[in-house]
Amino acid sequence: MDTATIRKYFESGDLMKFYKSREWMKLRLVALRRDNYECQMCKDEGRYHKAENVHHVKEVKDRPDLALDIDNLLCLCIKCHNLVHKRERIKREPKFWIEEKW
Repeated sequence: MDTATIRKYFESGDLMKFYKSREWMKLRLVALRRDNYECQMCKDEGRYHKAENVHHVKEVKDRPDLALDIDNLLCLCIKCHNLVHKRERIKREPKFWIEEKW
């Protein structure tokens, strides 16, 4: 997959085509194996957590030429990946709340 194709996916708002591509899936697996399926941020802090995400250090929207570069990938757990992207966890209210106490 070339840079122009990746850029086209991003500009059309269909970046999931990239993330479902054979090239990405293979490279993602290589990155996970390289990092022993461990979150690298947790590992740097002396903790262990399984890596569920493969993060682009330099974002695909900014650097589509590095989208398939193994040196631009970092394996992270979901919590650390959300932290890197400054996403906050949404606190949900329970679906059912019964005021009555037995």
